[in-house]
Amino acid sequence: MGEVDPTFIQDPQHRSNLSIIQDEGIPIIDLSPINNHTDSDPSAIEALVKEIGSACKDWGFFQVTNHGVPLAVRNRIEEASKLFFSQSLEEKNKVSRNEHSPMGYYDAEHTKNVRDWKEVFDFLAKQPTFMPVTSDEHDHRVTRWTNPSPQYPPNFRVIIEEYIQEMEKLSLKILELIALSLGLEAKRFQEFFTKDQTTFIRLNYYPPCPYPRHLALGVGPHKDSGALTILAQDEVGGLEVKRKADQQWISVKPTPDAYIINIADLIQVWSNDAYESVEHRVLVNSEKERFSIPFFLFPAHDTQVRPLEELVNEQNPSKYRPFKWGKFLVHKESSNFKKQNEENLQIYHYKIA
Repeated sequence: MGEVDPTFIQDPQHRSNLSIIQDEGIPIIDLSPINNHTDSDPSAIEALVKEIGSACKDWGFFQVTNHGVPLAVRNRIEEASKLFFSQSLEEKNKVSRNEHSPMGYYDAEHTKNVRDWKEVFDFLAKQPTFMPVTSDEHDHRVTRWTNPSPQYPPNFRVIIEEYIQEMEKLSLKILELIALSLGLEAKRFQEFFTKDQTTFIRLNYYPPCPYPRHLALGVGPHKDSGALTILAQDEVGGLEVKRKADQQWISVKPTPDAYIINIADLIQVWSNDAYESVEHRVLVNSEKERFSIPFFLFPAHDTQVRPLEELVNEQNPSKYRPFKWGKFLVHKESSNFKKQNEENLQIYHYKIA
């Protein structure tokens, strides 16, 4: 195996088990009731809403089938991702991210201060007007986050933008179902994503890893910070979810053409803890390379995040202090570049005791 790079080695409490628990896995939900444009059955939609609500409450994760995303669109971006990562490091670094804009190529991301065994390429869904430079509330400098334009593979940008359009449509459908499951108006969440949203897509590449599976991780245990994540994973698999019922790590078996959905931190806050953002991680593989494509649905940078007033009352008071999404996001993004001396900002820092 050779010498082990200590930057990749997980702390003992975060190392994976040598055995993988498959179990029955996270729920698989058929979205055909909302994609059948000729015959929409109210009872089928009501049952779907209940199914979504149960999955959000019990797991925080679920897979969706019959989602309406054309397979050809997914195939194009998966092939383009493989071509991009197959290039030399010199070529990939021509579109590397930097301290001013976190979009582009990067191969040294950290999760909980340990380096992940992966390479990434990030791309904004919308070009925001500006983003704050630092998380200091007294520092009002701004900068533009910009998308890189790789020259290879051909039409890479067009392929990514085509895929983003499909992910935006799917994410809004799922948000409507989640809103209905909480007893809210179907379009209650959409106001947060109409202007200057900070949503982005990530292409992940996990090379074969020479280190033992229990020492290193493709991505360390973490929770997602936005509203929703929609993940396309290949047939290799490796994603594990911490099951809420018993805190066991459960492997998410790949389902052909399905998407994996997880609610993230903002849904937890907006729902006033009715739904919880759940910890997950990615295992390394010594023999096979793995590709995945997460779409991170993020609101506008100036969004003030707090529990929704419809879900707060005397019996269920607000559990979070309001916070500005842009400040929260920039702090999180800066912590991914290098090892931090202080704890990364999390939503529990805004929890009302």
